[in-house]
Amino acid sequence: TCLELRREDFDIAVAMPEINKLKKDINALGYVNVNAIEDCRALLDRYDDLNGQAQDLEKAKDDLNKIISDLSSIMIEKFNNELLRINESFKLTFKELFGGGTAKLALADENDPLESGVEIYAQPPGKKIQNMTLLSGGEKSLTAMAVIFAILRIKPLPFCLFDEVEAALDDSNVEIVDKYLKKLSNETQFILITHKKPTMEYANALYGVTMEEKGVSKIVSVLLSDAIKHAQEA
Repeated sequence: TCLELRREDFDIAVAMPEINKLKKDINALGYVNVNAIEDCRALLDRYDDLNGQAQDLEKAKDDLNKIISDLSSIMIEKFNNELLRINESFKLTFKELFGGGTAKLALADENDPLESGVEIYAQPPGKKIQNMTLLSGGEKSLTAMAVIFAILRIKPLPFCLFDEVEAALDDSNVEIVDKYLKKLSNETQFILITHKKPTMEYANALYGVTMEEKGVSKIVSVLLSDAIKHAQEA
């Protein structure tokens, strides 16, 4: 019989290589997955679900970035305002402790206040203004105390613990610091570890540690107001 679609010029010898190639390609495809349509539909549903979750996460990320940006703006504003207040207070406490001169606080990087350090510049009486690191040991201690006192004047704390903060000061400057501590003690309780006699004289109570027996420490406490009263009575 003659096939209707048969080409008169068809040559089986020429077609065989192409036929063999097509058979190999068909065999390479492997078994036909009769569930391919259903599998494709399930994968599409999963893709749509994951894509929706990804979009939700992207939106949440954008929302968080906006919140962080808004909070950063508020934090920068509050930080700059508080730094300005502390700076003005620092100028006053510095003059009171040094008996003159001037000082200021400045951001190391004004473009990034929240990550920037704070530089301390001081000008004791008779000297040029310079970075705190260039001051003498006593001047550094007194300047650091001025910064702490400046903060306490604005926002008093329940108590502060100082560990030999006046060790580098001479007796006259120690007394200046002690008088300032006494003034601030109406709002803040100060606990000081010290070896300076002037500081002990300004304290309300003294606690000492002694070792009467080797290896055995003993705490001795004295309430100065009672000691003075007993001394006067005697």
